[in-house]
Amino acid sequence: MKMTSRTLSLCVAALLGLSPLAAFSAGKTSPVETEVARLATLIDGKVGVSAWRLDGKGEQVHLNPDEGFPMASTFKVAVAAVILTKVDAGELALTTMVPVPKSFYVDSEVIADRFIHDGVSLSVHNLLEVMLTQSDNTATDVLVAQAGGPAAVTAWLRAQGIEGQRLDRNTRQLLSDIFGLGDEPLTKERVAELTLDPEVVKRTKAGNEAFDKDPRDTSTPRAMSTLLTRLFTGKALSPASTEVLVQIMERCRTCSARLRGSLPPGTKVADKSGTVAGTVNDVGVVTLPDGSQFAISVFVKASNAPRSERERVIAEIARTVRDFYLLQPTAARK
Repeated sequence: MKMTSRTLSLCVAALLGLSPLAAFSAGKTSPVETEVARLATLIDGKVGVSAWRLDGKGEQVHLNPDEGFPMASTFKVAVAAVILTKVDAGELALTTMVPVPKSFYVDSEVIADRFIHDGVSLSVHNLLEVMLTQSDNTATDVLVAQAGGPAAVTAWLRAQGIEGQRLDRNTRQLLSDIFGLGDEPLTKERVAELTLDPEVVKRTKAGNEAFDKDPRDTSTPRAMSTLLTRLFTGKALSPASTEVLVQIMERCRTCSARLRGSLPPGTKVADKSGTVAGTVNDVGVVTLPDGSQFAISVFVKASNAPRSERERVIAEIARTVRDFYLLQPTAARK
């Protein structure tokens, strides 16, 4: 049988673990953004993407890169960065024990769910671990307080030269605003009650115009990927703190169907997911087989599509970008 160029491309793709799309777009210089835009049309709502290699070589990949998107729990990356900056400055240590009073409890998988008795204290390191790997909201609000509040996190971002990202509320404040609770405690029992309220379900499970247009607690895709780049290239933190952050994010448990969802088994990914209302996000750094890395931020807002469909779009975008960078000619990376 004659080996056509099409067949050869498919064989190479299979050997390298690439998607069929990559086999046909190999060697081209610009179809990746077209394909990312096409994938974004598979769901309603708006998708934002910014991706680039950490070594600065090759093309960047963007879709709505400078539009603000609700961060949801992806804001926890910036909170972790501020806390580790304080560790680097000697103001905190990873072993510092921080009280976690019940007044800080927010419905979450770990602390509020399992540590039901008074008298909880956790180290900074453990608070970072559960905040980033399991998106624990109580740990987050304790660390936001240790950081000096939302405004201090935004100030740190500005000092890093990142203008397109801002933090205005902690988790309790954000969720209370979405649920319409005011100062009412956001307990597991109360959240369970609210999930049965049709109006609350509508407000928290699907696209909500007021929430999607709120400039508070938002980031552009470009700003988030810039933050990831500064963190993972050691420009924002000490080598020791950079390693702590990277290792924790590699252990993320909340987002296997997003950036990781369509990547070849064993691909190293360090990421942080975020989900609220019509928003489904995942941001992180992916390592290619040759050891090079790329930052990628994918945000979805104002969408009524089932979460699984939104996650699938994120996964396919990540796979498309991964294959594009893996197939870029060496000359294009210089």
